[in-house]
Amino acid sequence: MWEQKEITIENKNRGFHLITNEIIQNIPELKKFSIGLIHIFIKHTSASLTLNENTDQSVRSDLESHFNYLAPERQKYYSHTFEGEDDMPAHIKSSLLGNSLIIPINNGTISLGTWQGIYLCEHRNQSKKRNLIITIYGN
Repeated sequence: MWEQKEITIENKNRGFHLITNEIIQNIPELKKFSIGLIHIFIKHTSASLTLNENTDQSVRSDLESHFNYLAPERQKYYSHTFEGEDDMPAHIKSSLLGNSLIIPINNGTISLGTWQGIYLCEHRNQSKKRNLIITIYGN
């Protein structure tokens, strides 16, 4: 059995945002699956998805700090700057983290570890709506 839908995550400030509950609330179809996989794909090149710590907020702020160190703004060697000084660093961060996740489904729920959560990683200074394609496959 297959299900697929597109959901929109409303504007988030720059940073790492826990969106596990937003995803679950937008896919009630998940309850129909006793076993399977969920694929979450973000349709953007300046934001990304990752799994990480779902409890301590400092993990999210530390990730933001570290990625800003890895891909700083205002570098002389960037030529892609038409959309602003945060644009090329956002593309680099997105490429490092990735644009999709695959997570097991068990008894109608996403089977995450105790301390795992799904993050939307917003890499642009201006908040934007982000579109996700959710595909579920299973029984």
